[in-house]
Amino acid sequence: MTETKKAVLLMSGGLDSTTVLAIAKAQGYEVYALSFDYGQRHSVELDCVKKIIAKSTVKEHKIVKIDLRAFGGSALTADIDVPKNDQLDEGSTQIPVTYVPARNTIFLSFALGYAEVVGAYDIFLGVNAIDYSNYPDCRPEFIEQFEKLANLATAVGVQGKGMIKIHAPLIQMSKADIIKTGLELGVDYSLTNSCYDPSPKGESCGRCDACHLRLAGFQQNGIKDPVPYASS
Repeated sequence: MTETKKAVLLMSGGLDSTTVLAIAKAQGYEVYALSFDYGQRHSVELDCVKKIIAKSTVKEHKIVKIDLRAFGGSALTADIDVPKNDQLDEGSTQIPVTYVPARNTIFLSFALGYAEVVGAYDIFLGVNAIDYSNYPDCRPEFIEQFEKLANLATAVGVQGKGMIKIHAPLIQMSKADIIKTGLELGVDYSLTNSCYDPSPKGESCGRCDACHLRLAGFQQNGIKDPVPYASS
């Protein structure tokens, strides 16, 4: 009898993590989804993730509450305006104010603890190094180093019971390629939300970097983004 492959998946309710959910399931993993209520201004994503999970088969889904607003330092966790542009500044090398300090390190640490408890050796997340807005914790170097840390910092790693693997299947994909892959796997992108500053009704702003990247990705696939926008 083949042993079930278990994986912990960081699930935000956005386009990328929803695509990764489809990828993990297509690879035969039993998925334990992990989401965070961390004080983000775009908390509509938590409503989205609940809808996505309800229409997908996962073994378990947990929403963990942590308060990153205690530190602030980001337009997503402090009273700082989300930058709005008429177009994406693709040539910028600056780390944007929407970067949440150490967020992926924090999230992966929680995922690592969850993986040890459920007996999973695989952790999936939807980071991307092509359309990643210069976030330092979305780079291949970060993923490689965290994987080394994971195997040094866990009982399973130290005892030689198995190797923790961090999967970032989207890391070298463009947003257009991510959407194309998701569509091929049957992802319903109408359930997702990528906006950093959605309206109270949950409509995407259409002007933040995340919206620009998403809209461009759908346009390059020759289809309309199925989510509602507050501005055209």
